[in-house]
Amino acid sequence: MENLPLPISFLFGIITLVTLLLFCWIVKNSDSKVVKSRTGMIFLILISWLMIQAALSLNGIYNSNLNSLPPKIVLFGILPPILGILLIFNLEKGKLFIDSLSLLHITYLNIIRIFVEITLHKLFLYKMVPEMMTFKGINFDILIGISAPFIAYYGIRMSKISRNMILCWNIIGLALLFNIVIIAFLSAPSPLQKIAFYQPNIAILYFPFSWLPTFIVPVVLFGHLVSIRQLLKQKQVTPPQS
Repeated sequence: MENLPLPISFLFGIITLVTLLLFCWIVKNSDSKVVKSRTGMIFLILISWLMIQAALSLNGIYNSNLNSLPPKIVLFGILPPILGILLIFNLEKGKLFIDSLSLLHITYLNIIRIFVEITLHKLFLYKMVPEMMTFKGINFDILIGISAPFIAYYGIRMSKISRNMILCWNIIGLALLFNIVIIAFLSAPSPLQKIAFYQPNIAILYFPFSWLPTFIVPVVLFGHLVSIRQLLKQKQVTPPQS
């Protein structure tokens, strides 16, 4: 993108790479030997997905013909991982994979959201996203990133926060994620755009920022869904207090 300093793009590329490595590290530290053994395969699948998204955005697929319905980034970038998550949650092997992941590590993964929000603010300053997509607007997602290490350490590792509170934290995190996704969708150039016409959300249509809705957001979404499922299962098996 013209007029955008290279360090901002480089920073976001690093954020994406760290997200990938952290997720694979979570898989590598699974309770299941079978899941652990598939870390390499999962890494190759995810890196291939990132390369596909890079190719699509670098070749102008997402920022051309903006009047198409559904928007190309939704069709080729967002829908596939959403369908993948749904498939994982509905297959028996997928459920075993989900339940083998560490709740502690998944919670720590949310720290990445701090750096995503810093990047969004930088993009706003260069008129690539609207202010409402930043922490100066109506995007409060950074609060989940800031609170994640405290929830992980004091809530999960030290058991000083109740399971219900951790569950509520995940539900709030999910709601805040949906909040920014809706804002980003409605402010992006397309026939469905409803807000931020003065400064639309164009960043996600370009490399490397197309990785935000096509990779980072699905990973964070998956993490919250996994956490909520595990916490609800723990609640079901907890014996009644005498």
